[in-house]
Amino acid sequence: MPVSQAEESHQRRLARNLNELLQELRVAQAGVQILFGFLLSIAFTERYANADNFVRATHLITILFAACAVALLTAPAAWHRLLFRRGRREDVIEVANGFAIAGLACLAVAMIGTILLLGEVIVGGWVAIALGAFAAVLFGMLWFVLPWRERGRNSIEDEGEDDEDRLE
Repeated sequence: MPVSQAEESHQRRLARNLNELLQELRVAQAGVQILFGFLLSIAFTERYANADNFVRATHLITILFAACAVALLTAPAAWHRLLFRRGRREDVIEVANGFAIAGLACLAVAMIGTILLLGEVIVGGWVAIALGAFAAVLFGMLWFVLPWRERGRNSIEDEGEDDEDRLE
């Protein structure tokens, strides 16, 4: 059964969206995996044995968010692998997009926790908290607030498309 030109265009757009999403996730995965390895290695240092409860709690919470980021940012690859031959590309893209956003949120929290942790170990006190707050504002603005603000603006590419057809 021949595929119509409109359906072929829709399928090509889905393929492009999926490829772009997976490429973006590869970049984020590398960073979160390096961060996760760094956070794991801290627990095996001599200085960590003498760390106070605040440092230990911050470290554990940061590791948990990094692990969640790894899980969420790698899940789309598993979904794609299991569903790509089932004609479910659109479903994979929708779920993967949600996973990617949640994974980036977890990665942002892990980065903020890492900065807070290092700030506490290096200088301590209010300076560490200020560094953590600065990191929270920076990641929040660059990764979430500014992009969401821009979502309301139409691009040239979007002007001819219906809302139903838009996947990005």
